[in-house]
Amino acid sequence: MRKLLFLGLMTVSLFLSAQTDSRIYDIIGAVSKERIKADVTKLANFGTRHTLSDTVSQTRGIGAARRWIKSEFEKTSAACNGCLDVFYQKDLVKKGENQRIVHDVWVVNVVAVQKGTKYPNRYIIMSGDIDSRVSDPTNFTDDSPGANDNASGMAGTLEAARVLSNYQFENSIIYVGLSGEEQGLFGGKGLAAHTKEKGWEIIGILNNDMIGNITGVDGIVSNVDFRIFSEPVPPTETEKERNARRFYGGEVDGISRQLARYVYKTTKKYMPEMNPMMVYRLDRFGRGGHHRPFNDAGYAGIRIMEAHENYTQQHQDIRTEDGIEYGDVLEHVNFDYAQKLTAVNAINLASLAWAPPAPKEVKIGGIVQPSAKFQWSKVDGAKGYKIYWRDTTSPTWDHSRYVGNVTEYTLNGIVIDNYFFGISTVGKDGFESPVVFPNGIFR
Repeated sequence: MRKLLFLGLMTVSLFLSAQTDSRIYDIIGAVSKERIKADVTKLANFGTRHTLSDTVSQTRGIGAARRWIKSEFEKTSAACNGCLDVFYQKDLVKKGENQRIVHDVWVVNVVAVQKGTKYPNRYIIMSGDIDSRVSDPTNFTDDSPGANDNASGMAGTLEAARVLSNYQFENSIIYVGLSGEEQGLFGGKGLAAHTKEKGWEIIGILNNDMIGNITGVDGIVSNVDFRIFSEPVPPTETEKERNARRFYGGEVDGISRQLARYVYKTTKKYMPEMNPMMVYRLDRFGRGGHHRPFNDAGYAGIRIMEAHENYTQQHQDIRTEDGIEYGDVLEHVNFDYAQKLTAVNAINLASLAWAPPAPKEVKIGGIVQPSAKFQWSKVDGAKGYKIYWRDTTSPTWDHSRYVGNVTEYTLNGIVIDNYFFGISTVGKDGFESPVVFPNGIFR
């Protein structure tokens, strides 16, 4: 009987691992390259979107750009019978806050919220940046089209909102254009603080910064590779948690790293032609992106971007020098690629928004025993739970077992010393929460 039960659980586990949802393929197919191209073109044609640029003109500067972005979110909302709550979220940043703030400026984010039906106070966020810059970060008058950095990410966010607004989700989704990125990540800081004030529960943020270039400065050309940057553990962890890692592991198993693994797994499942590259860093070497303020606030956050950058097209005055064309102009954006990365975001937003919450407490035991034991807190809306494990040197969750709607389970024959483990919640349609690394000991 025990053998039959084991075989039955393995069959269910394999079925759930292989199971796909046709709506996800519909979402992939609905993402429009033409709409993304039109949006990137529109944003680039505002001339400059520097955070400190003109806010009065109807055709030039960041003011005109953010009003247009807001109008696009409002059009999407009108098409779904008002399913989006669209608003500005802003903070005043004073001159001298850092070297790049040369006069007082309102940093204004454009936010569109699609409320969930069951967990309206739980939010998954997709962001792009509104602002652009040239070589001098304080030059807010010269042309700075910012076609790839970051009209591509902003256009992807607008398009994800158009596509996903045709569906209802149990969790809420935030689509947002963040400002002030090039001046010091001020938009992200402002929105992260806003979510704290409102008491919103943030599942995580998918920050999209440059999703349109396929030709690297290193000569590599690829329209399938993309990077997922994630920090190992939250900066808000306690001294007790840091000390526990010495004995129990978890150096690469923080909430942002689990979000990165989630995106990796979902992409490989539904878009196997893509090559997600998990990079074990907060961001590029010595550089920053708008997921970082959310990480600083204790939230899960990752950066999704192209794999092969071309630095002659980033933060550059538009010019030709020694036969090299510098500048972030429209001609360098590959819209087929931007479409693919937009779809990557959309299917992960949908998967997370359709999934139940993750267990808050996961306890592990099995020290000096030939088995690994688990206990976890019950989740409202769970169909069941899945145990994941992997070699301690593996970047991905390579093994799993669906164990049904229980809150305690023993993996017989699995020695706790040789693997890392985690638990996810499985919903009625098979969508899963991110994996939770054990945060307590079960004796």
